[in-house]
Amino acid sequence: MDKIPKIALPAVFALVVLIILISKSTVTVDSGQAGVLYKQFQGGVVTDEPPLGEGFHFVAPWNKVFIYEVRQQEVLEKMNVLSSNGLDIKLEASAWFEPVRSELGKLHQEKGEDYIQRVLLPTIRSAARSVVGRYTPEQLYSSKRDAIQQEIFDETQKIVEGEYIQLNEILVRDVTLPSTIKDAIERKLKQEQESLEYEFRLVTAKKEAEKVTIEAQGKADANRILSASLTDKILQDKGIDATLELSKSPNTKVVIVGGGESGLPLILGNN
Repeated sequence: MDKIPKIALPAVFALVVLIILISKSTVTVDSGQAGVLYKQFQGGVVTDEPPLGEGFHFVAPWNKVFIYEVRQQEVLEKMNVLSSNGLDIKLEASAWFEPVRSELGKLHQEKGEDYIQRVLLPTIRSAARSVVGRYTPEQLYSSKRDAIQQEIFDETQKIVEGEYIQLNEILVRDVTLPSTIKDAIERKLKQEQESLEYEFRLVTAKKEAEKVTIEAQGKADANRILSASLTDKILQDKGIDATLELSKSPNTKVVIVGGGESGLPLILGNN
C-alpha cells in the first residue's frame, strides 16, 4: 500500500483541527430555551446583552454557553407545616414559574443553574409555613383552602420577584391532617349539616302550617259573608231558577210547585 505523502500530513492535521474547532464553536438552542454566554477572556458571564435565542449560533471555542429552559415550568413540593394550634400538617403544593428571559445572565451569575433548589423551593416552604401557621386545622380542611393558596402565592411572589424568577401560580394540591383530627372535623361537619337540614324542615313546616291557616281563615270568612247575604227570598228565587232548568230536561219527573220546605218547588221522579 502506498504511503501517504509527507506533504499531505500537515493538511490532514489542519483539517482535523479545523473540524474540532468548528464543532466547539457551534451551539444549537432548542425550542423554549435560551443560552447564557460565558466569555472566558472578556469578563465572564454576559449580562448586558440579550441571551442567545433559539437556533444555531457560532461562538469562540474558548467560550461557553449555558442553556436554560425559559418556558413555564412546574415544581412540586411536599412539606410538613404546623397549624395555629401546633398540629403537624402535611401540605403538597406546586408552583408554576419561569425565569425572566431578559435577566437570564444575572440569574446564572448570581443564582446558578440550580436556582430552583437554591431560591424557589426554600421560598415556597417558608411562605407555606408562615401562612398555614395562621389557620386552624378546621379552616385548612374546609373553607380556607383558596385563601391559603392565594396568601402563599403573595408571600412567595414578594421574595422571588427580585430574584429574576417570574412566579405565575401557586396551587395547593393536598392538605393531610392527622387521622384523629380529620375524623373529628368530619363528624362536626356532618352534625352541622344535619342541624341545618333540621332547621330547614322546621321552617318549611312552619310556612306550610301558616299557609293552611290562611286558606282556612279565607274559607271561613267567605262562608260567613255568604251566609250573611243569603235570605229566604233569594233562596226561593234560586230554587225556582233551578226548577225551570230541570223542567227542560228530557228525563221524566213531576214538579210540584210550592211543595218543598220554605215553599221551594218539590221535584219527584217517575219512581
